Amino acid sequence: MIWYGLLVAAVAAERVAELVVARRNERWSAARGATVAGQGHYPAMVALHTGLLIACPVEVWLADRPFVPALAWPMLVVLAASQALRWWCIRTLGPRWNTRVIIVPGLPLVTGGPYRWRWLRHPNYVAVVAEGVALPLVHTAWVTAAVFTVLNAALLTVRVRCENRALTASTTPATPATSLPA
Repeated sequence: MIWYGLLVAAVAAERVAELVVARRNERWSAARGATVAGQGHYPAMVALHTGLLIACPVEVWLADRPFVPALAWPMLVVLAASQALRWWCIRTLGPRWNTRVIIVPGLPLVTGGPYRWRWLRHPNYVAVVAEGVALPLVHTAWVTAAVFTVLNAALLTVRVRCENRALTASTTPATPATSLPA
């Protein structure tokens, strides 16, 4: 159980690192006239993700969940892959990545890295979903995995709609270049 607590603590430390990056990026965006959209769901998102980190070890401890290697090792791989995907998203978006929906006017959509696939518009949320399932299941905290998945699905429905509206509003079709006189 101690090693599982350390794993959850490592994920929590990663989340703190994300917040540091997000704050820095928020300042960068604000300096460029950014607007913040959909702030109403943000406190619920913070509470849900904090709850995940608390519930994982609590369920393992209170319900005396066993460590099942056949489940744990694949879930550790999924967890590592979700972290890799998340940081690929963060690196690809650079200063435009944030935990909030922040739109800097005049910037085109990012089309590189994991954002190059048109069918996967929000790869960061794939990482969030995978992590929310994998982290609890590393130590068979299946109730936490199920509850987080259901609540996260509802929250992501709101978040993705908000983000899509903000992205659509911020991108305007490019006007054709005009000829310059010779």
